[in-house]
Amino acid sequence: MRERRILFVTLTRIGDGVLSTGLLSHLVERDPEARITIAAGPPAAPLFTEVPGLEQLIVLQKRRASLHWACLYAKTLRRRWDLVVDLRGSALAYFLRAREKKVMAKGDPRQHRVRQLAGLFGLDPPPAPRLWRARRHEEAALALVPEGGPFFAIGPAANWRGKEWRAERFAELAGALGAANGPLPGARVAVLAAGHERAQALPLLAAIPESRRIDLVGRTDLLTAAAVLSRASLFVGNDTGLMHLAAAAGAPTLGLFGPSPYEQYAPWGERSGFVASSEPRESLFPPGFNHLTTDSLMDGLSVEAAFAAACRLLERISSRAA
Repeated sequence: MRERRILFVTLTRIGDGVLSTGLLSHLVERDPEARITIAAGPPAAPLFTEVPGLEQLIVLQKRRASLHWACLYAKTLRRRWDLVVDLRGSALAYFLRAREKKVMAKGDPRQHRVRQLAGLFGLDPPPAPRLWRARRHEEAALALVPEGGPFFAIGPAANWRGKEWRAERFAELAGALGAANGPLPGARVAVLAAGHERAQALPLLAAIPESRRIDLVGRTDLLTAAAVLSRASLFVGNDTGLMHLAAAAGAPTLGLFGPSPYEQYAPWGERSGFVASSEPRESLFPPGFNHLTTDSLMDGLSVEAAFAAACRLLERISSRAA
């Protein structure tokens, strides 16, 4: 009997890649014997190294004149696929031999991205994002954050300045959360970001007492970060791939939103929540706006509002557990 084969073309950004894993997990569970080829952009590709049934992981490097699609076609044209899923909405699927083809169209902006993806297969409720890790990721996470009391995690960076809450506000929030009368008294604070984002994290790191500070900036790969976050008492961070990673890992996750649409990209799951700037989103983009030169657009979100939202999230999770 011929092995069934699936081609799954997912997104480039880490957050979009994480959100696509719910749909991928549905396919894995629906057809556990299938051999799966996954194509993803370089930032998101490491998310998929441990997917069950993975036959090939193709890192889709962007090239001029969209030549990366020609390269992907050359790598996939000789095989007859049982299913091709293209979440990039390209024309690739139409040129491949496949029994079934699913191509993502532009989604409804009023609908969460997880629901948009689930709609491709008519899935309701939509499958939640999930991550597959290996023992080495768990062992690396334990080496970075040894046992020794609870900790919460903060992601202070983002892929553009407008989405970044100011570092001094993160520092004030961390102090309130870990205070003697806070919800996580005395807890350690893990700070996560990519290596090139250290400048954004430095003011926060400097504000955390050395005895409670866990500096993980540039020290984890994606799945090790997920293993760390799976043990965290709370994650608070900007609208980023790290936020979605935390939610998929099962950490109580609070996303901070300003210029980006929480309707589509709030962290997904019962253990997640978000808090948004009090400023109307449309007012953040005046004529001549340039996302490359803007300062933070998150000043409408106060420390008090973020702290209250974190407390509500932790109380909600605690009451459900009880």
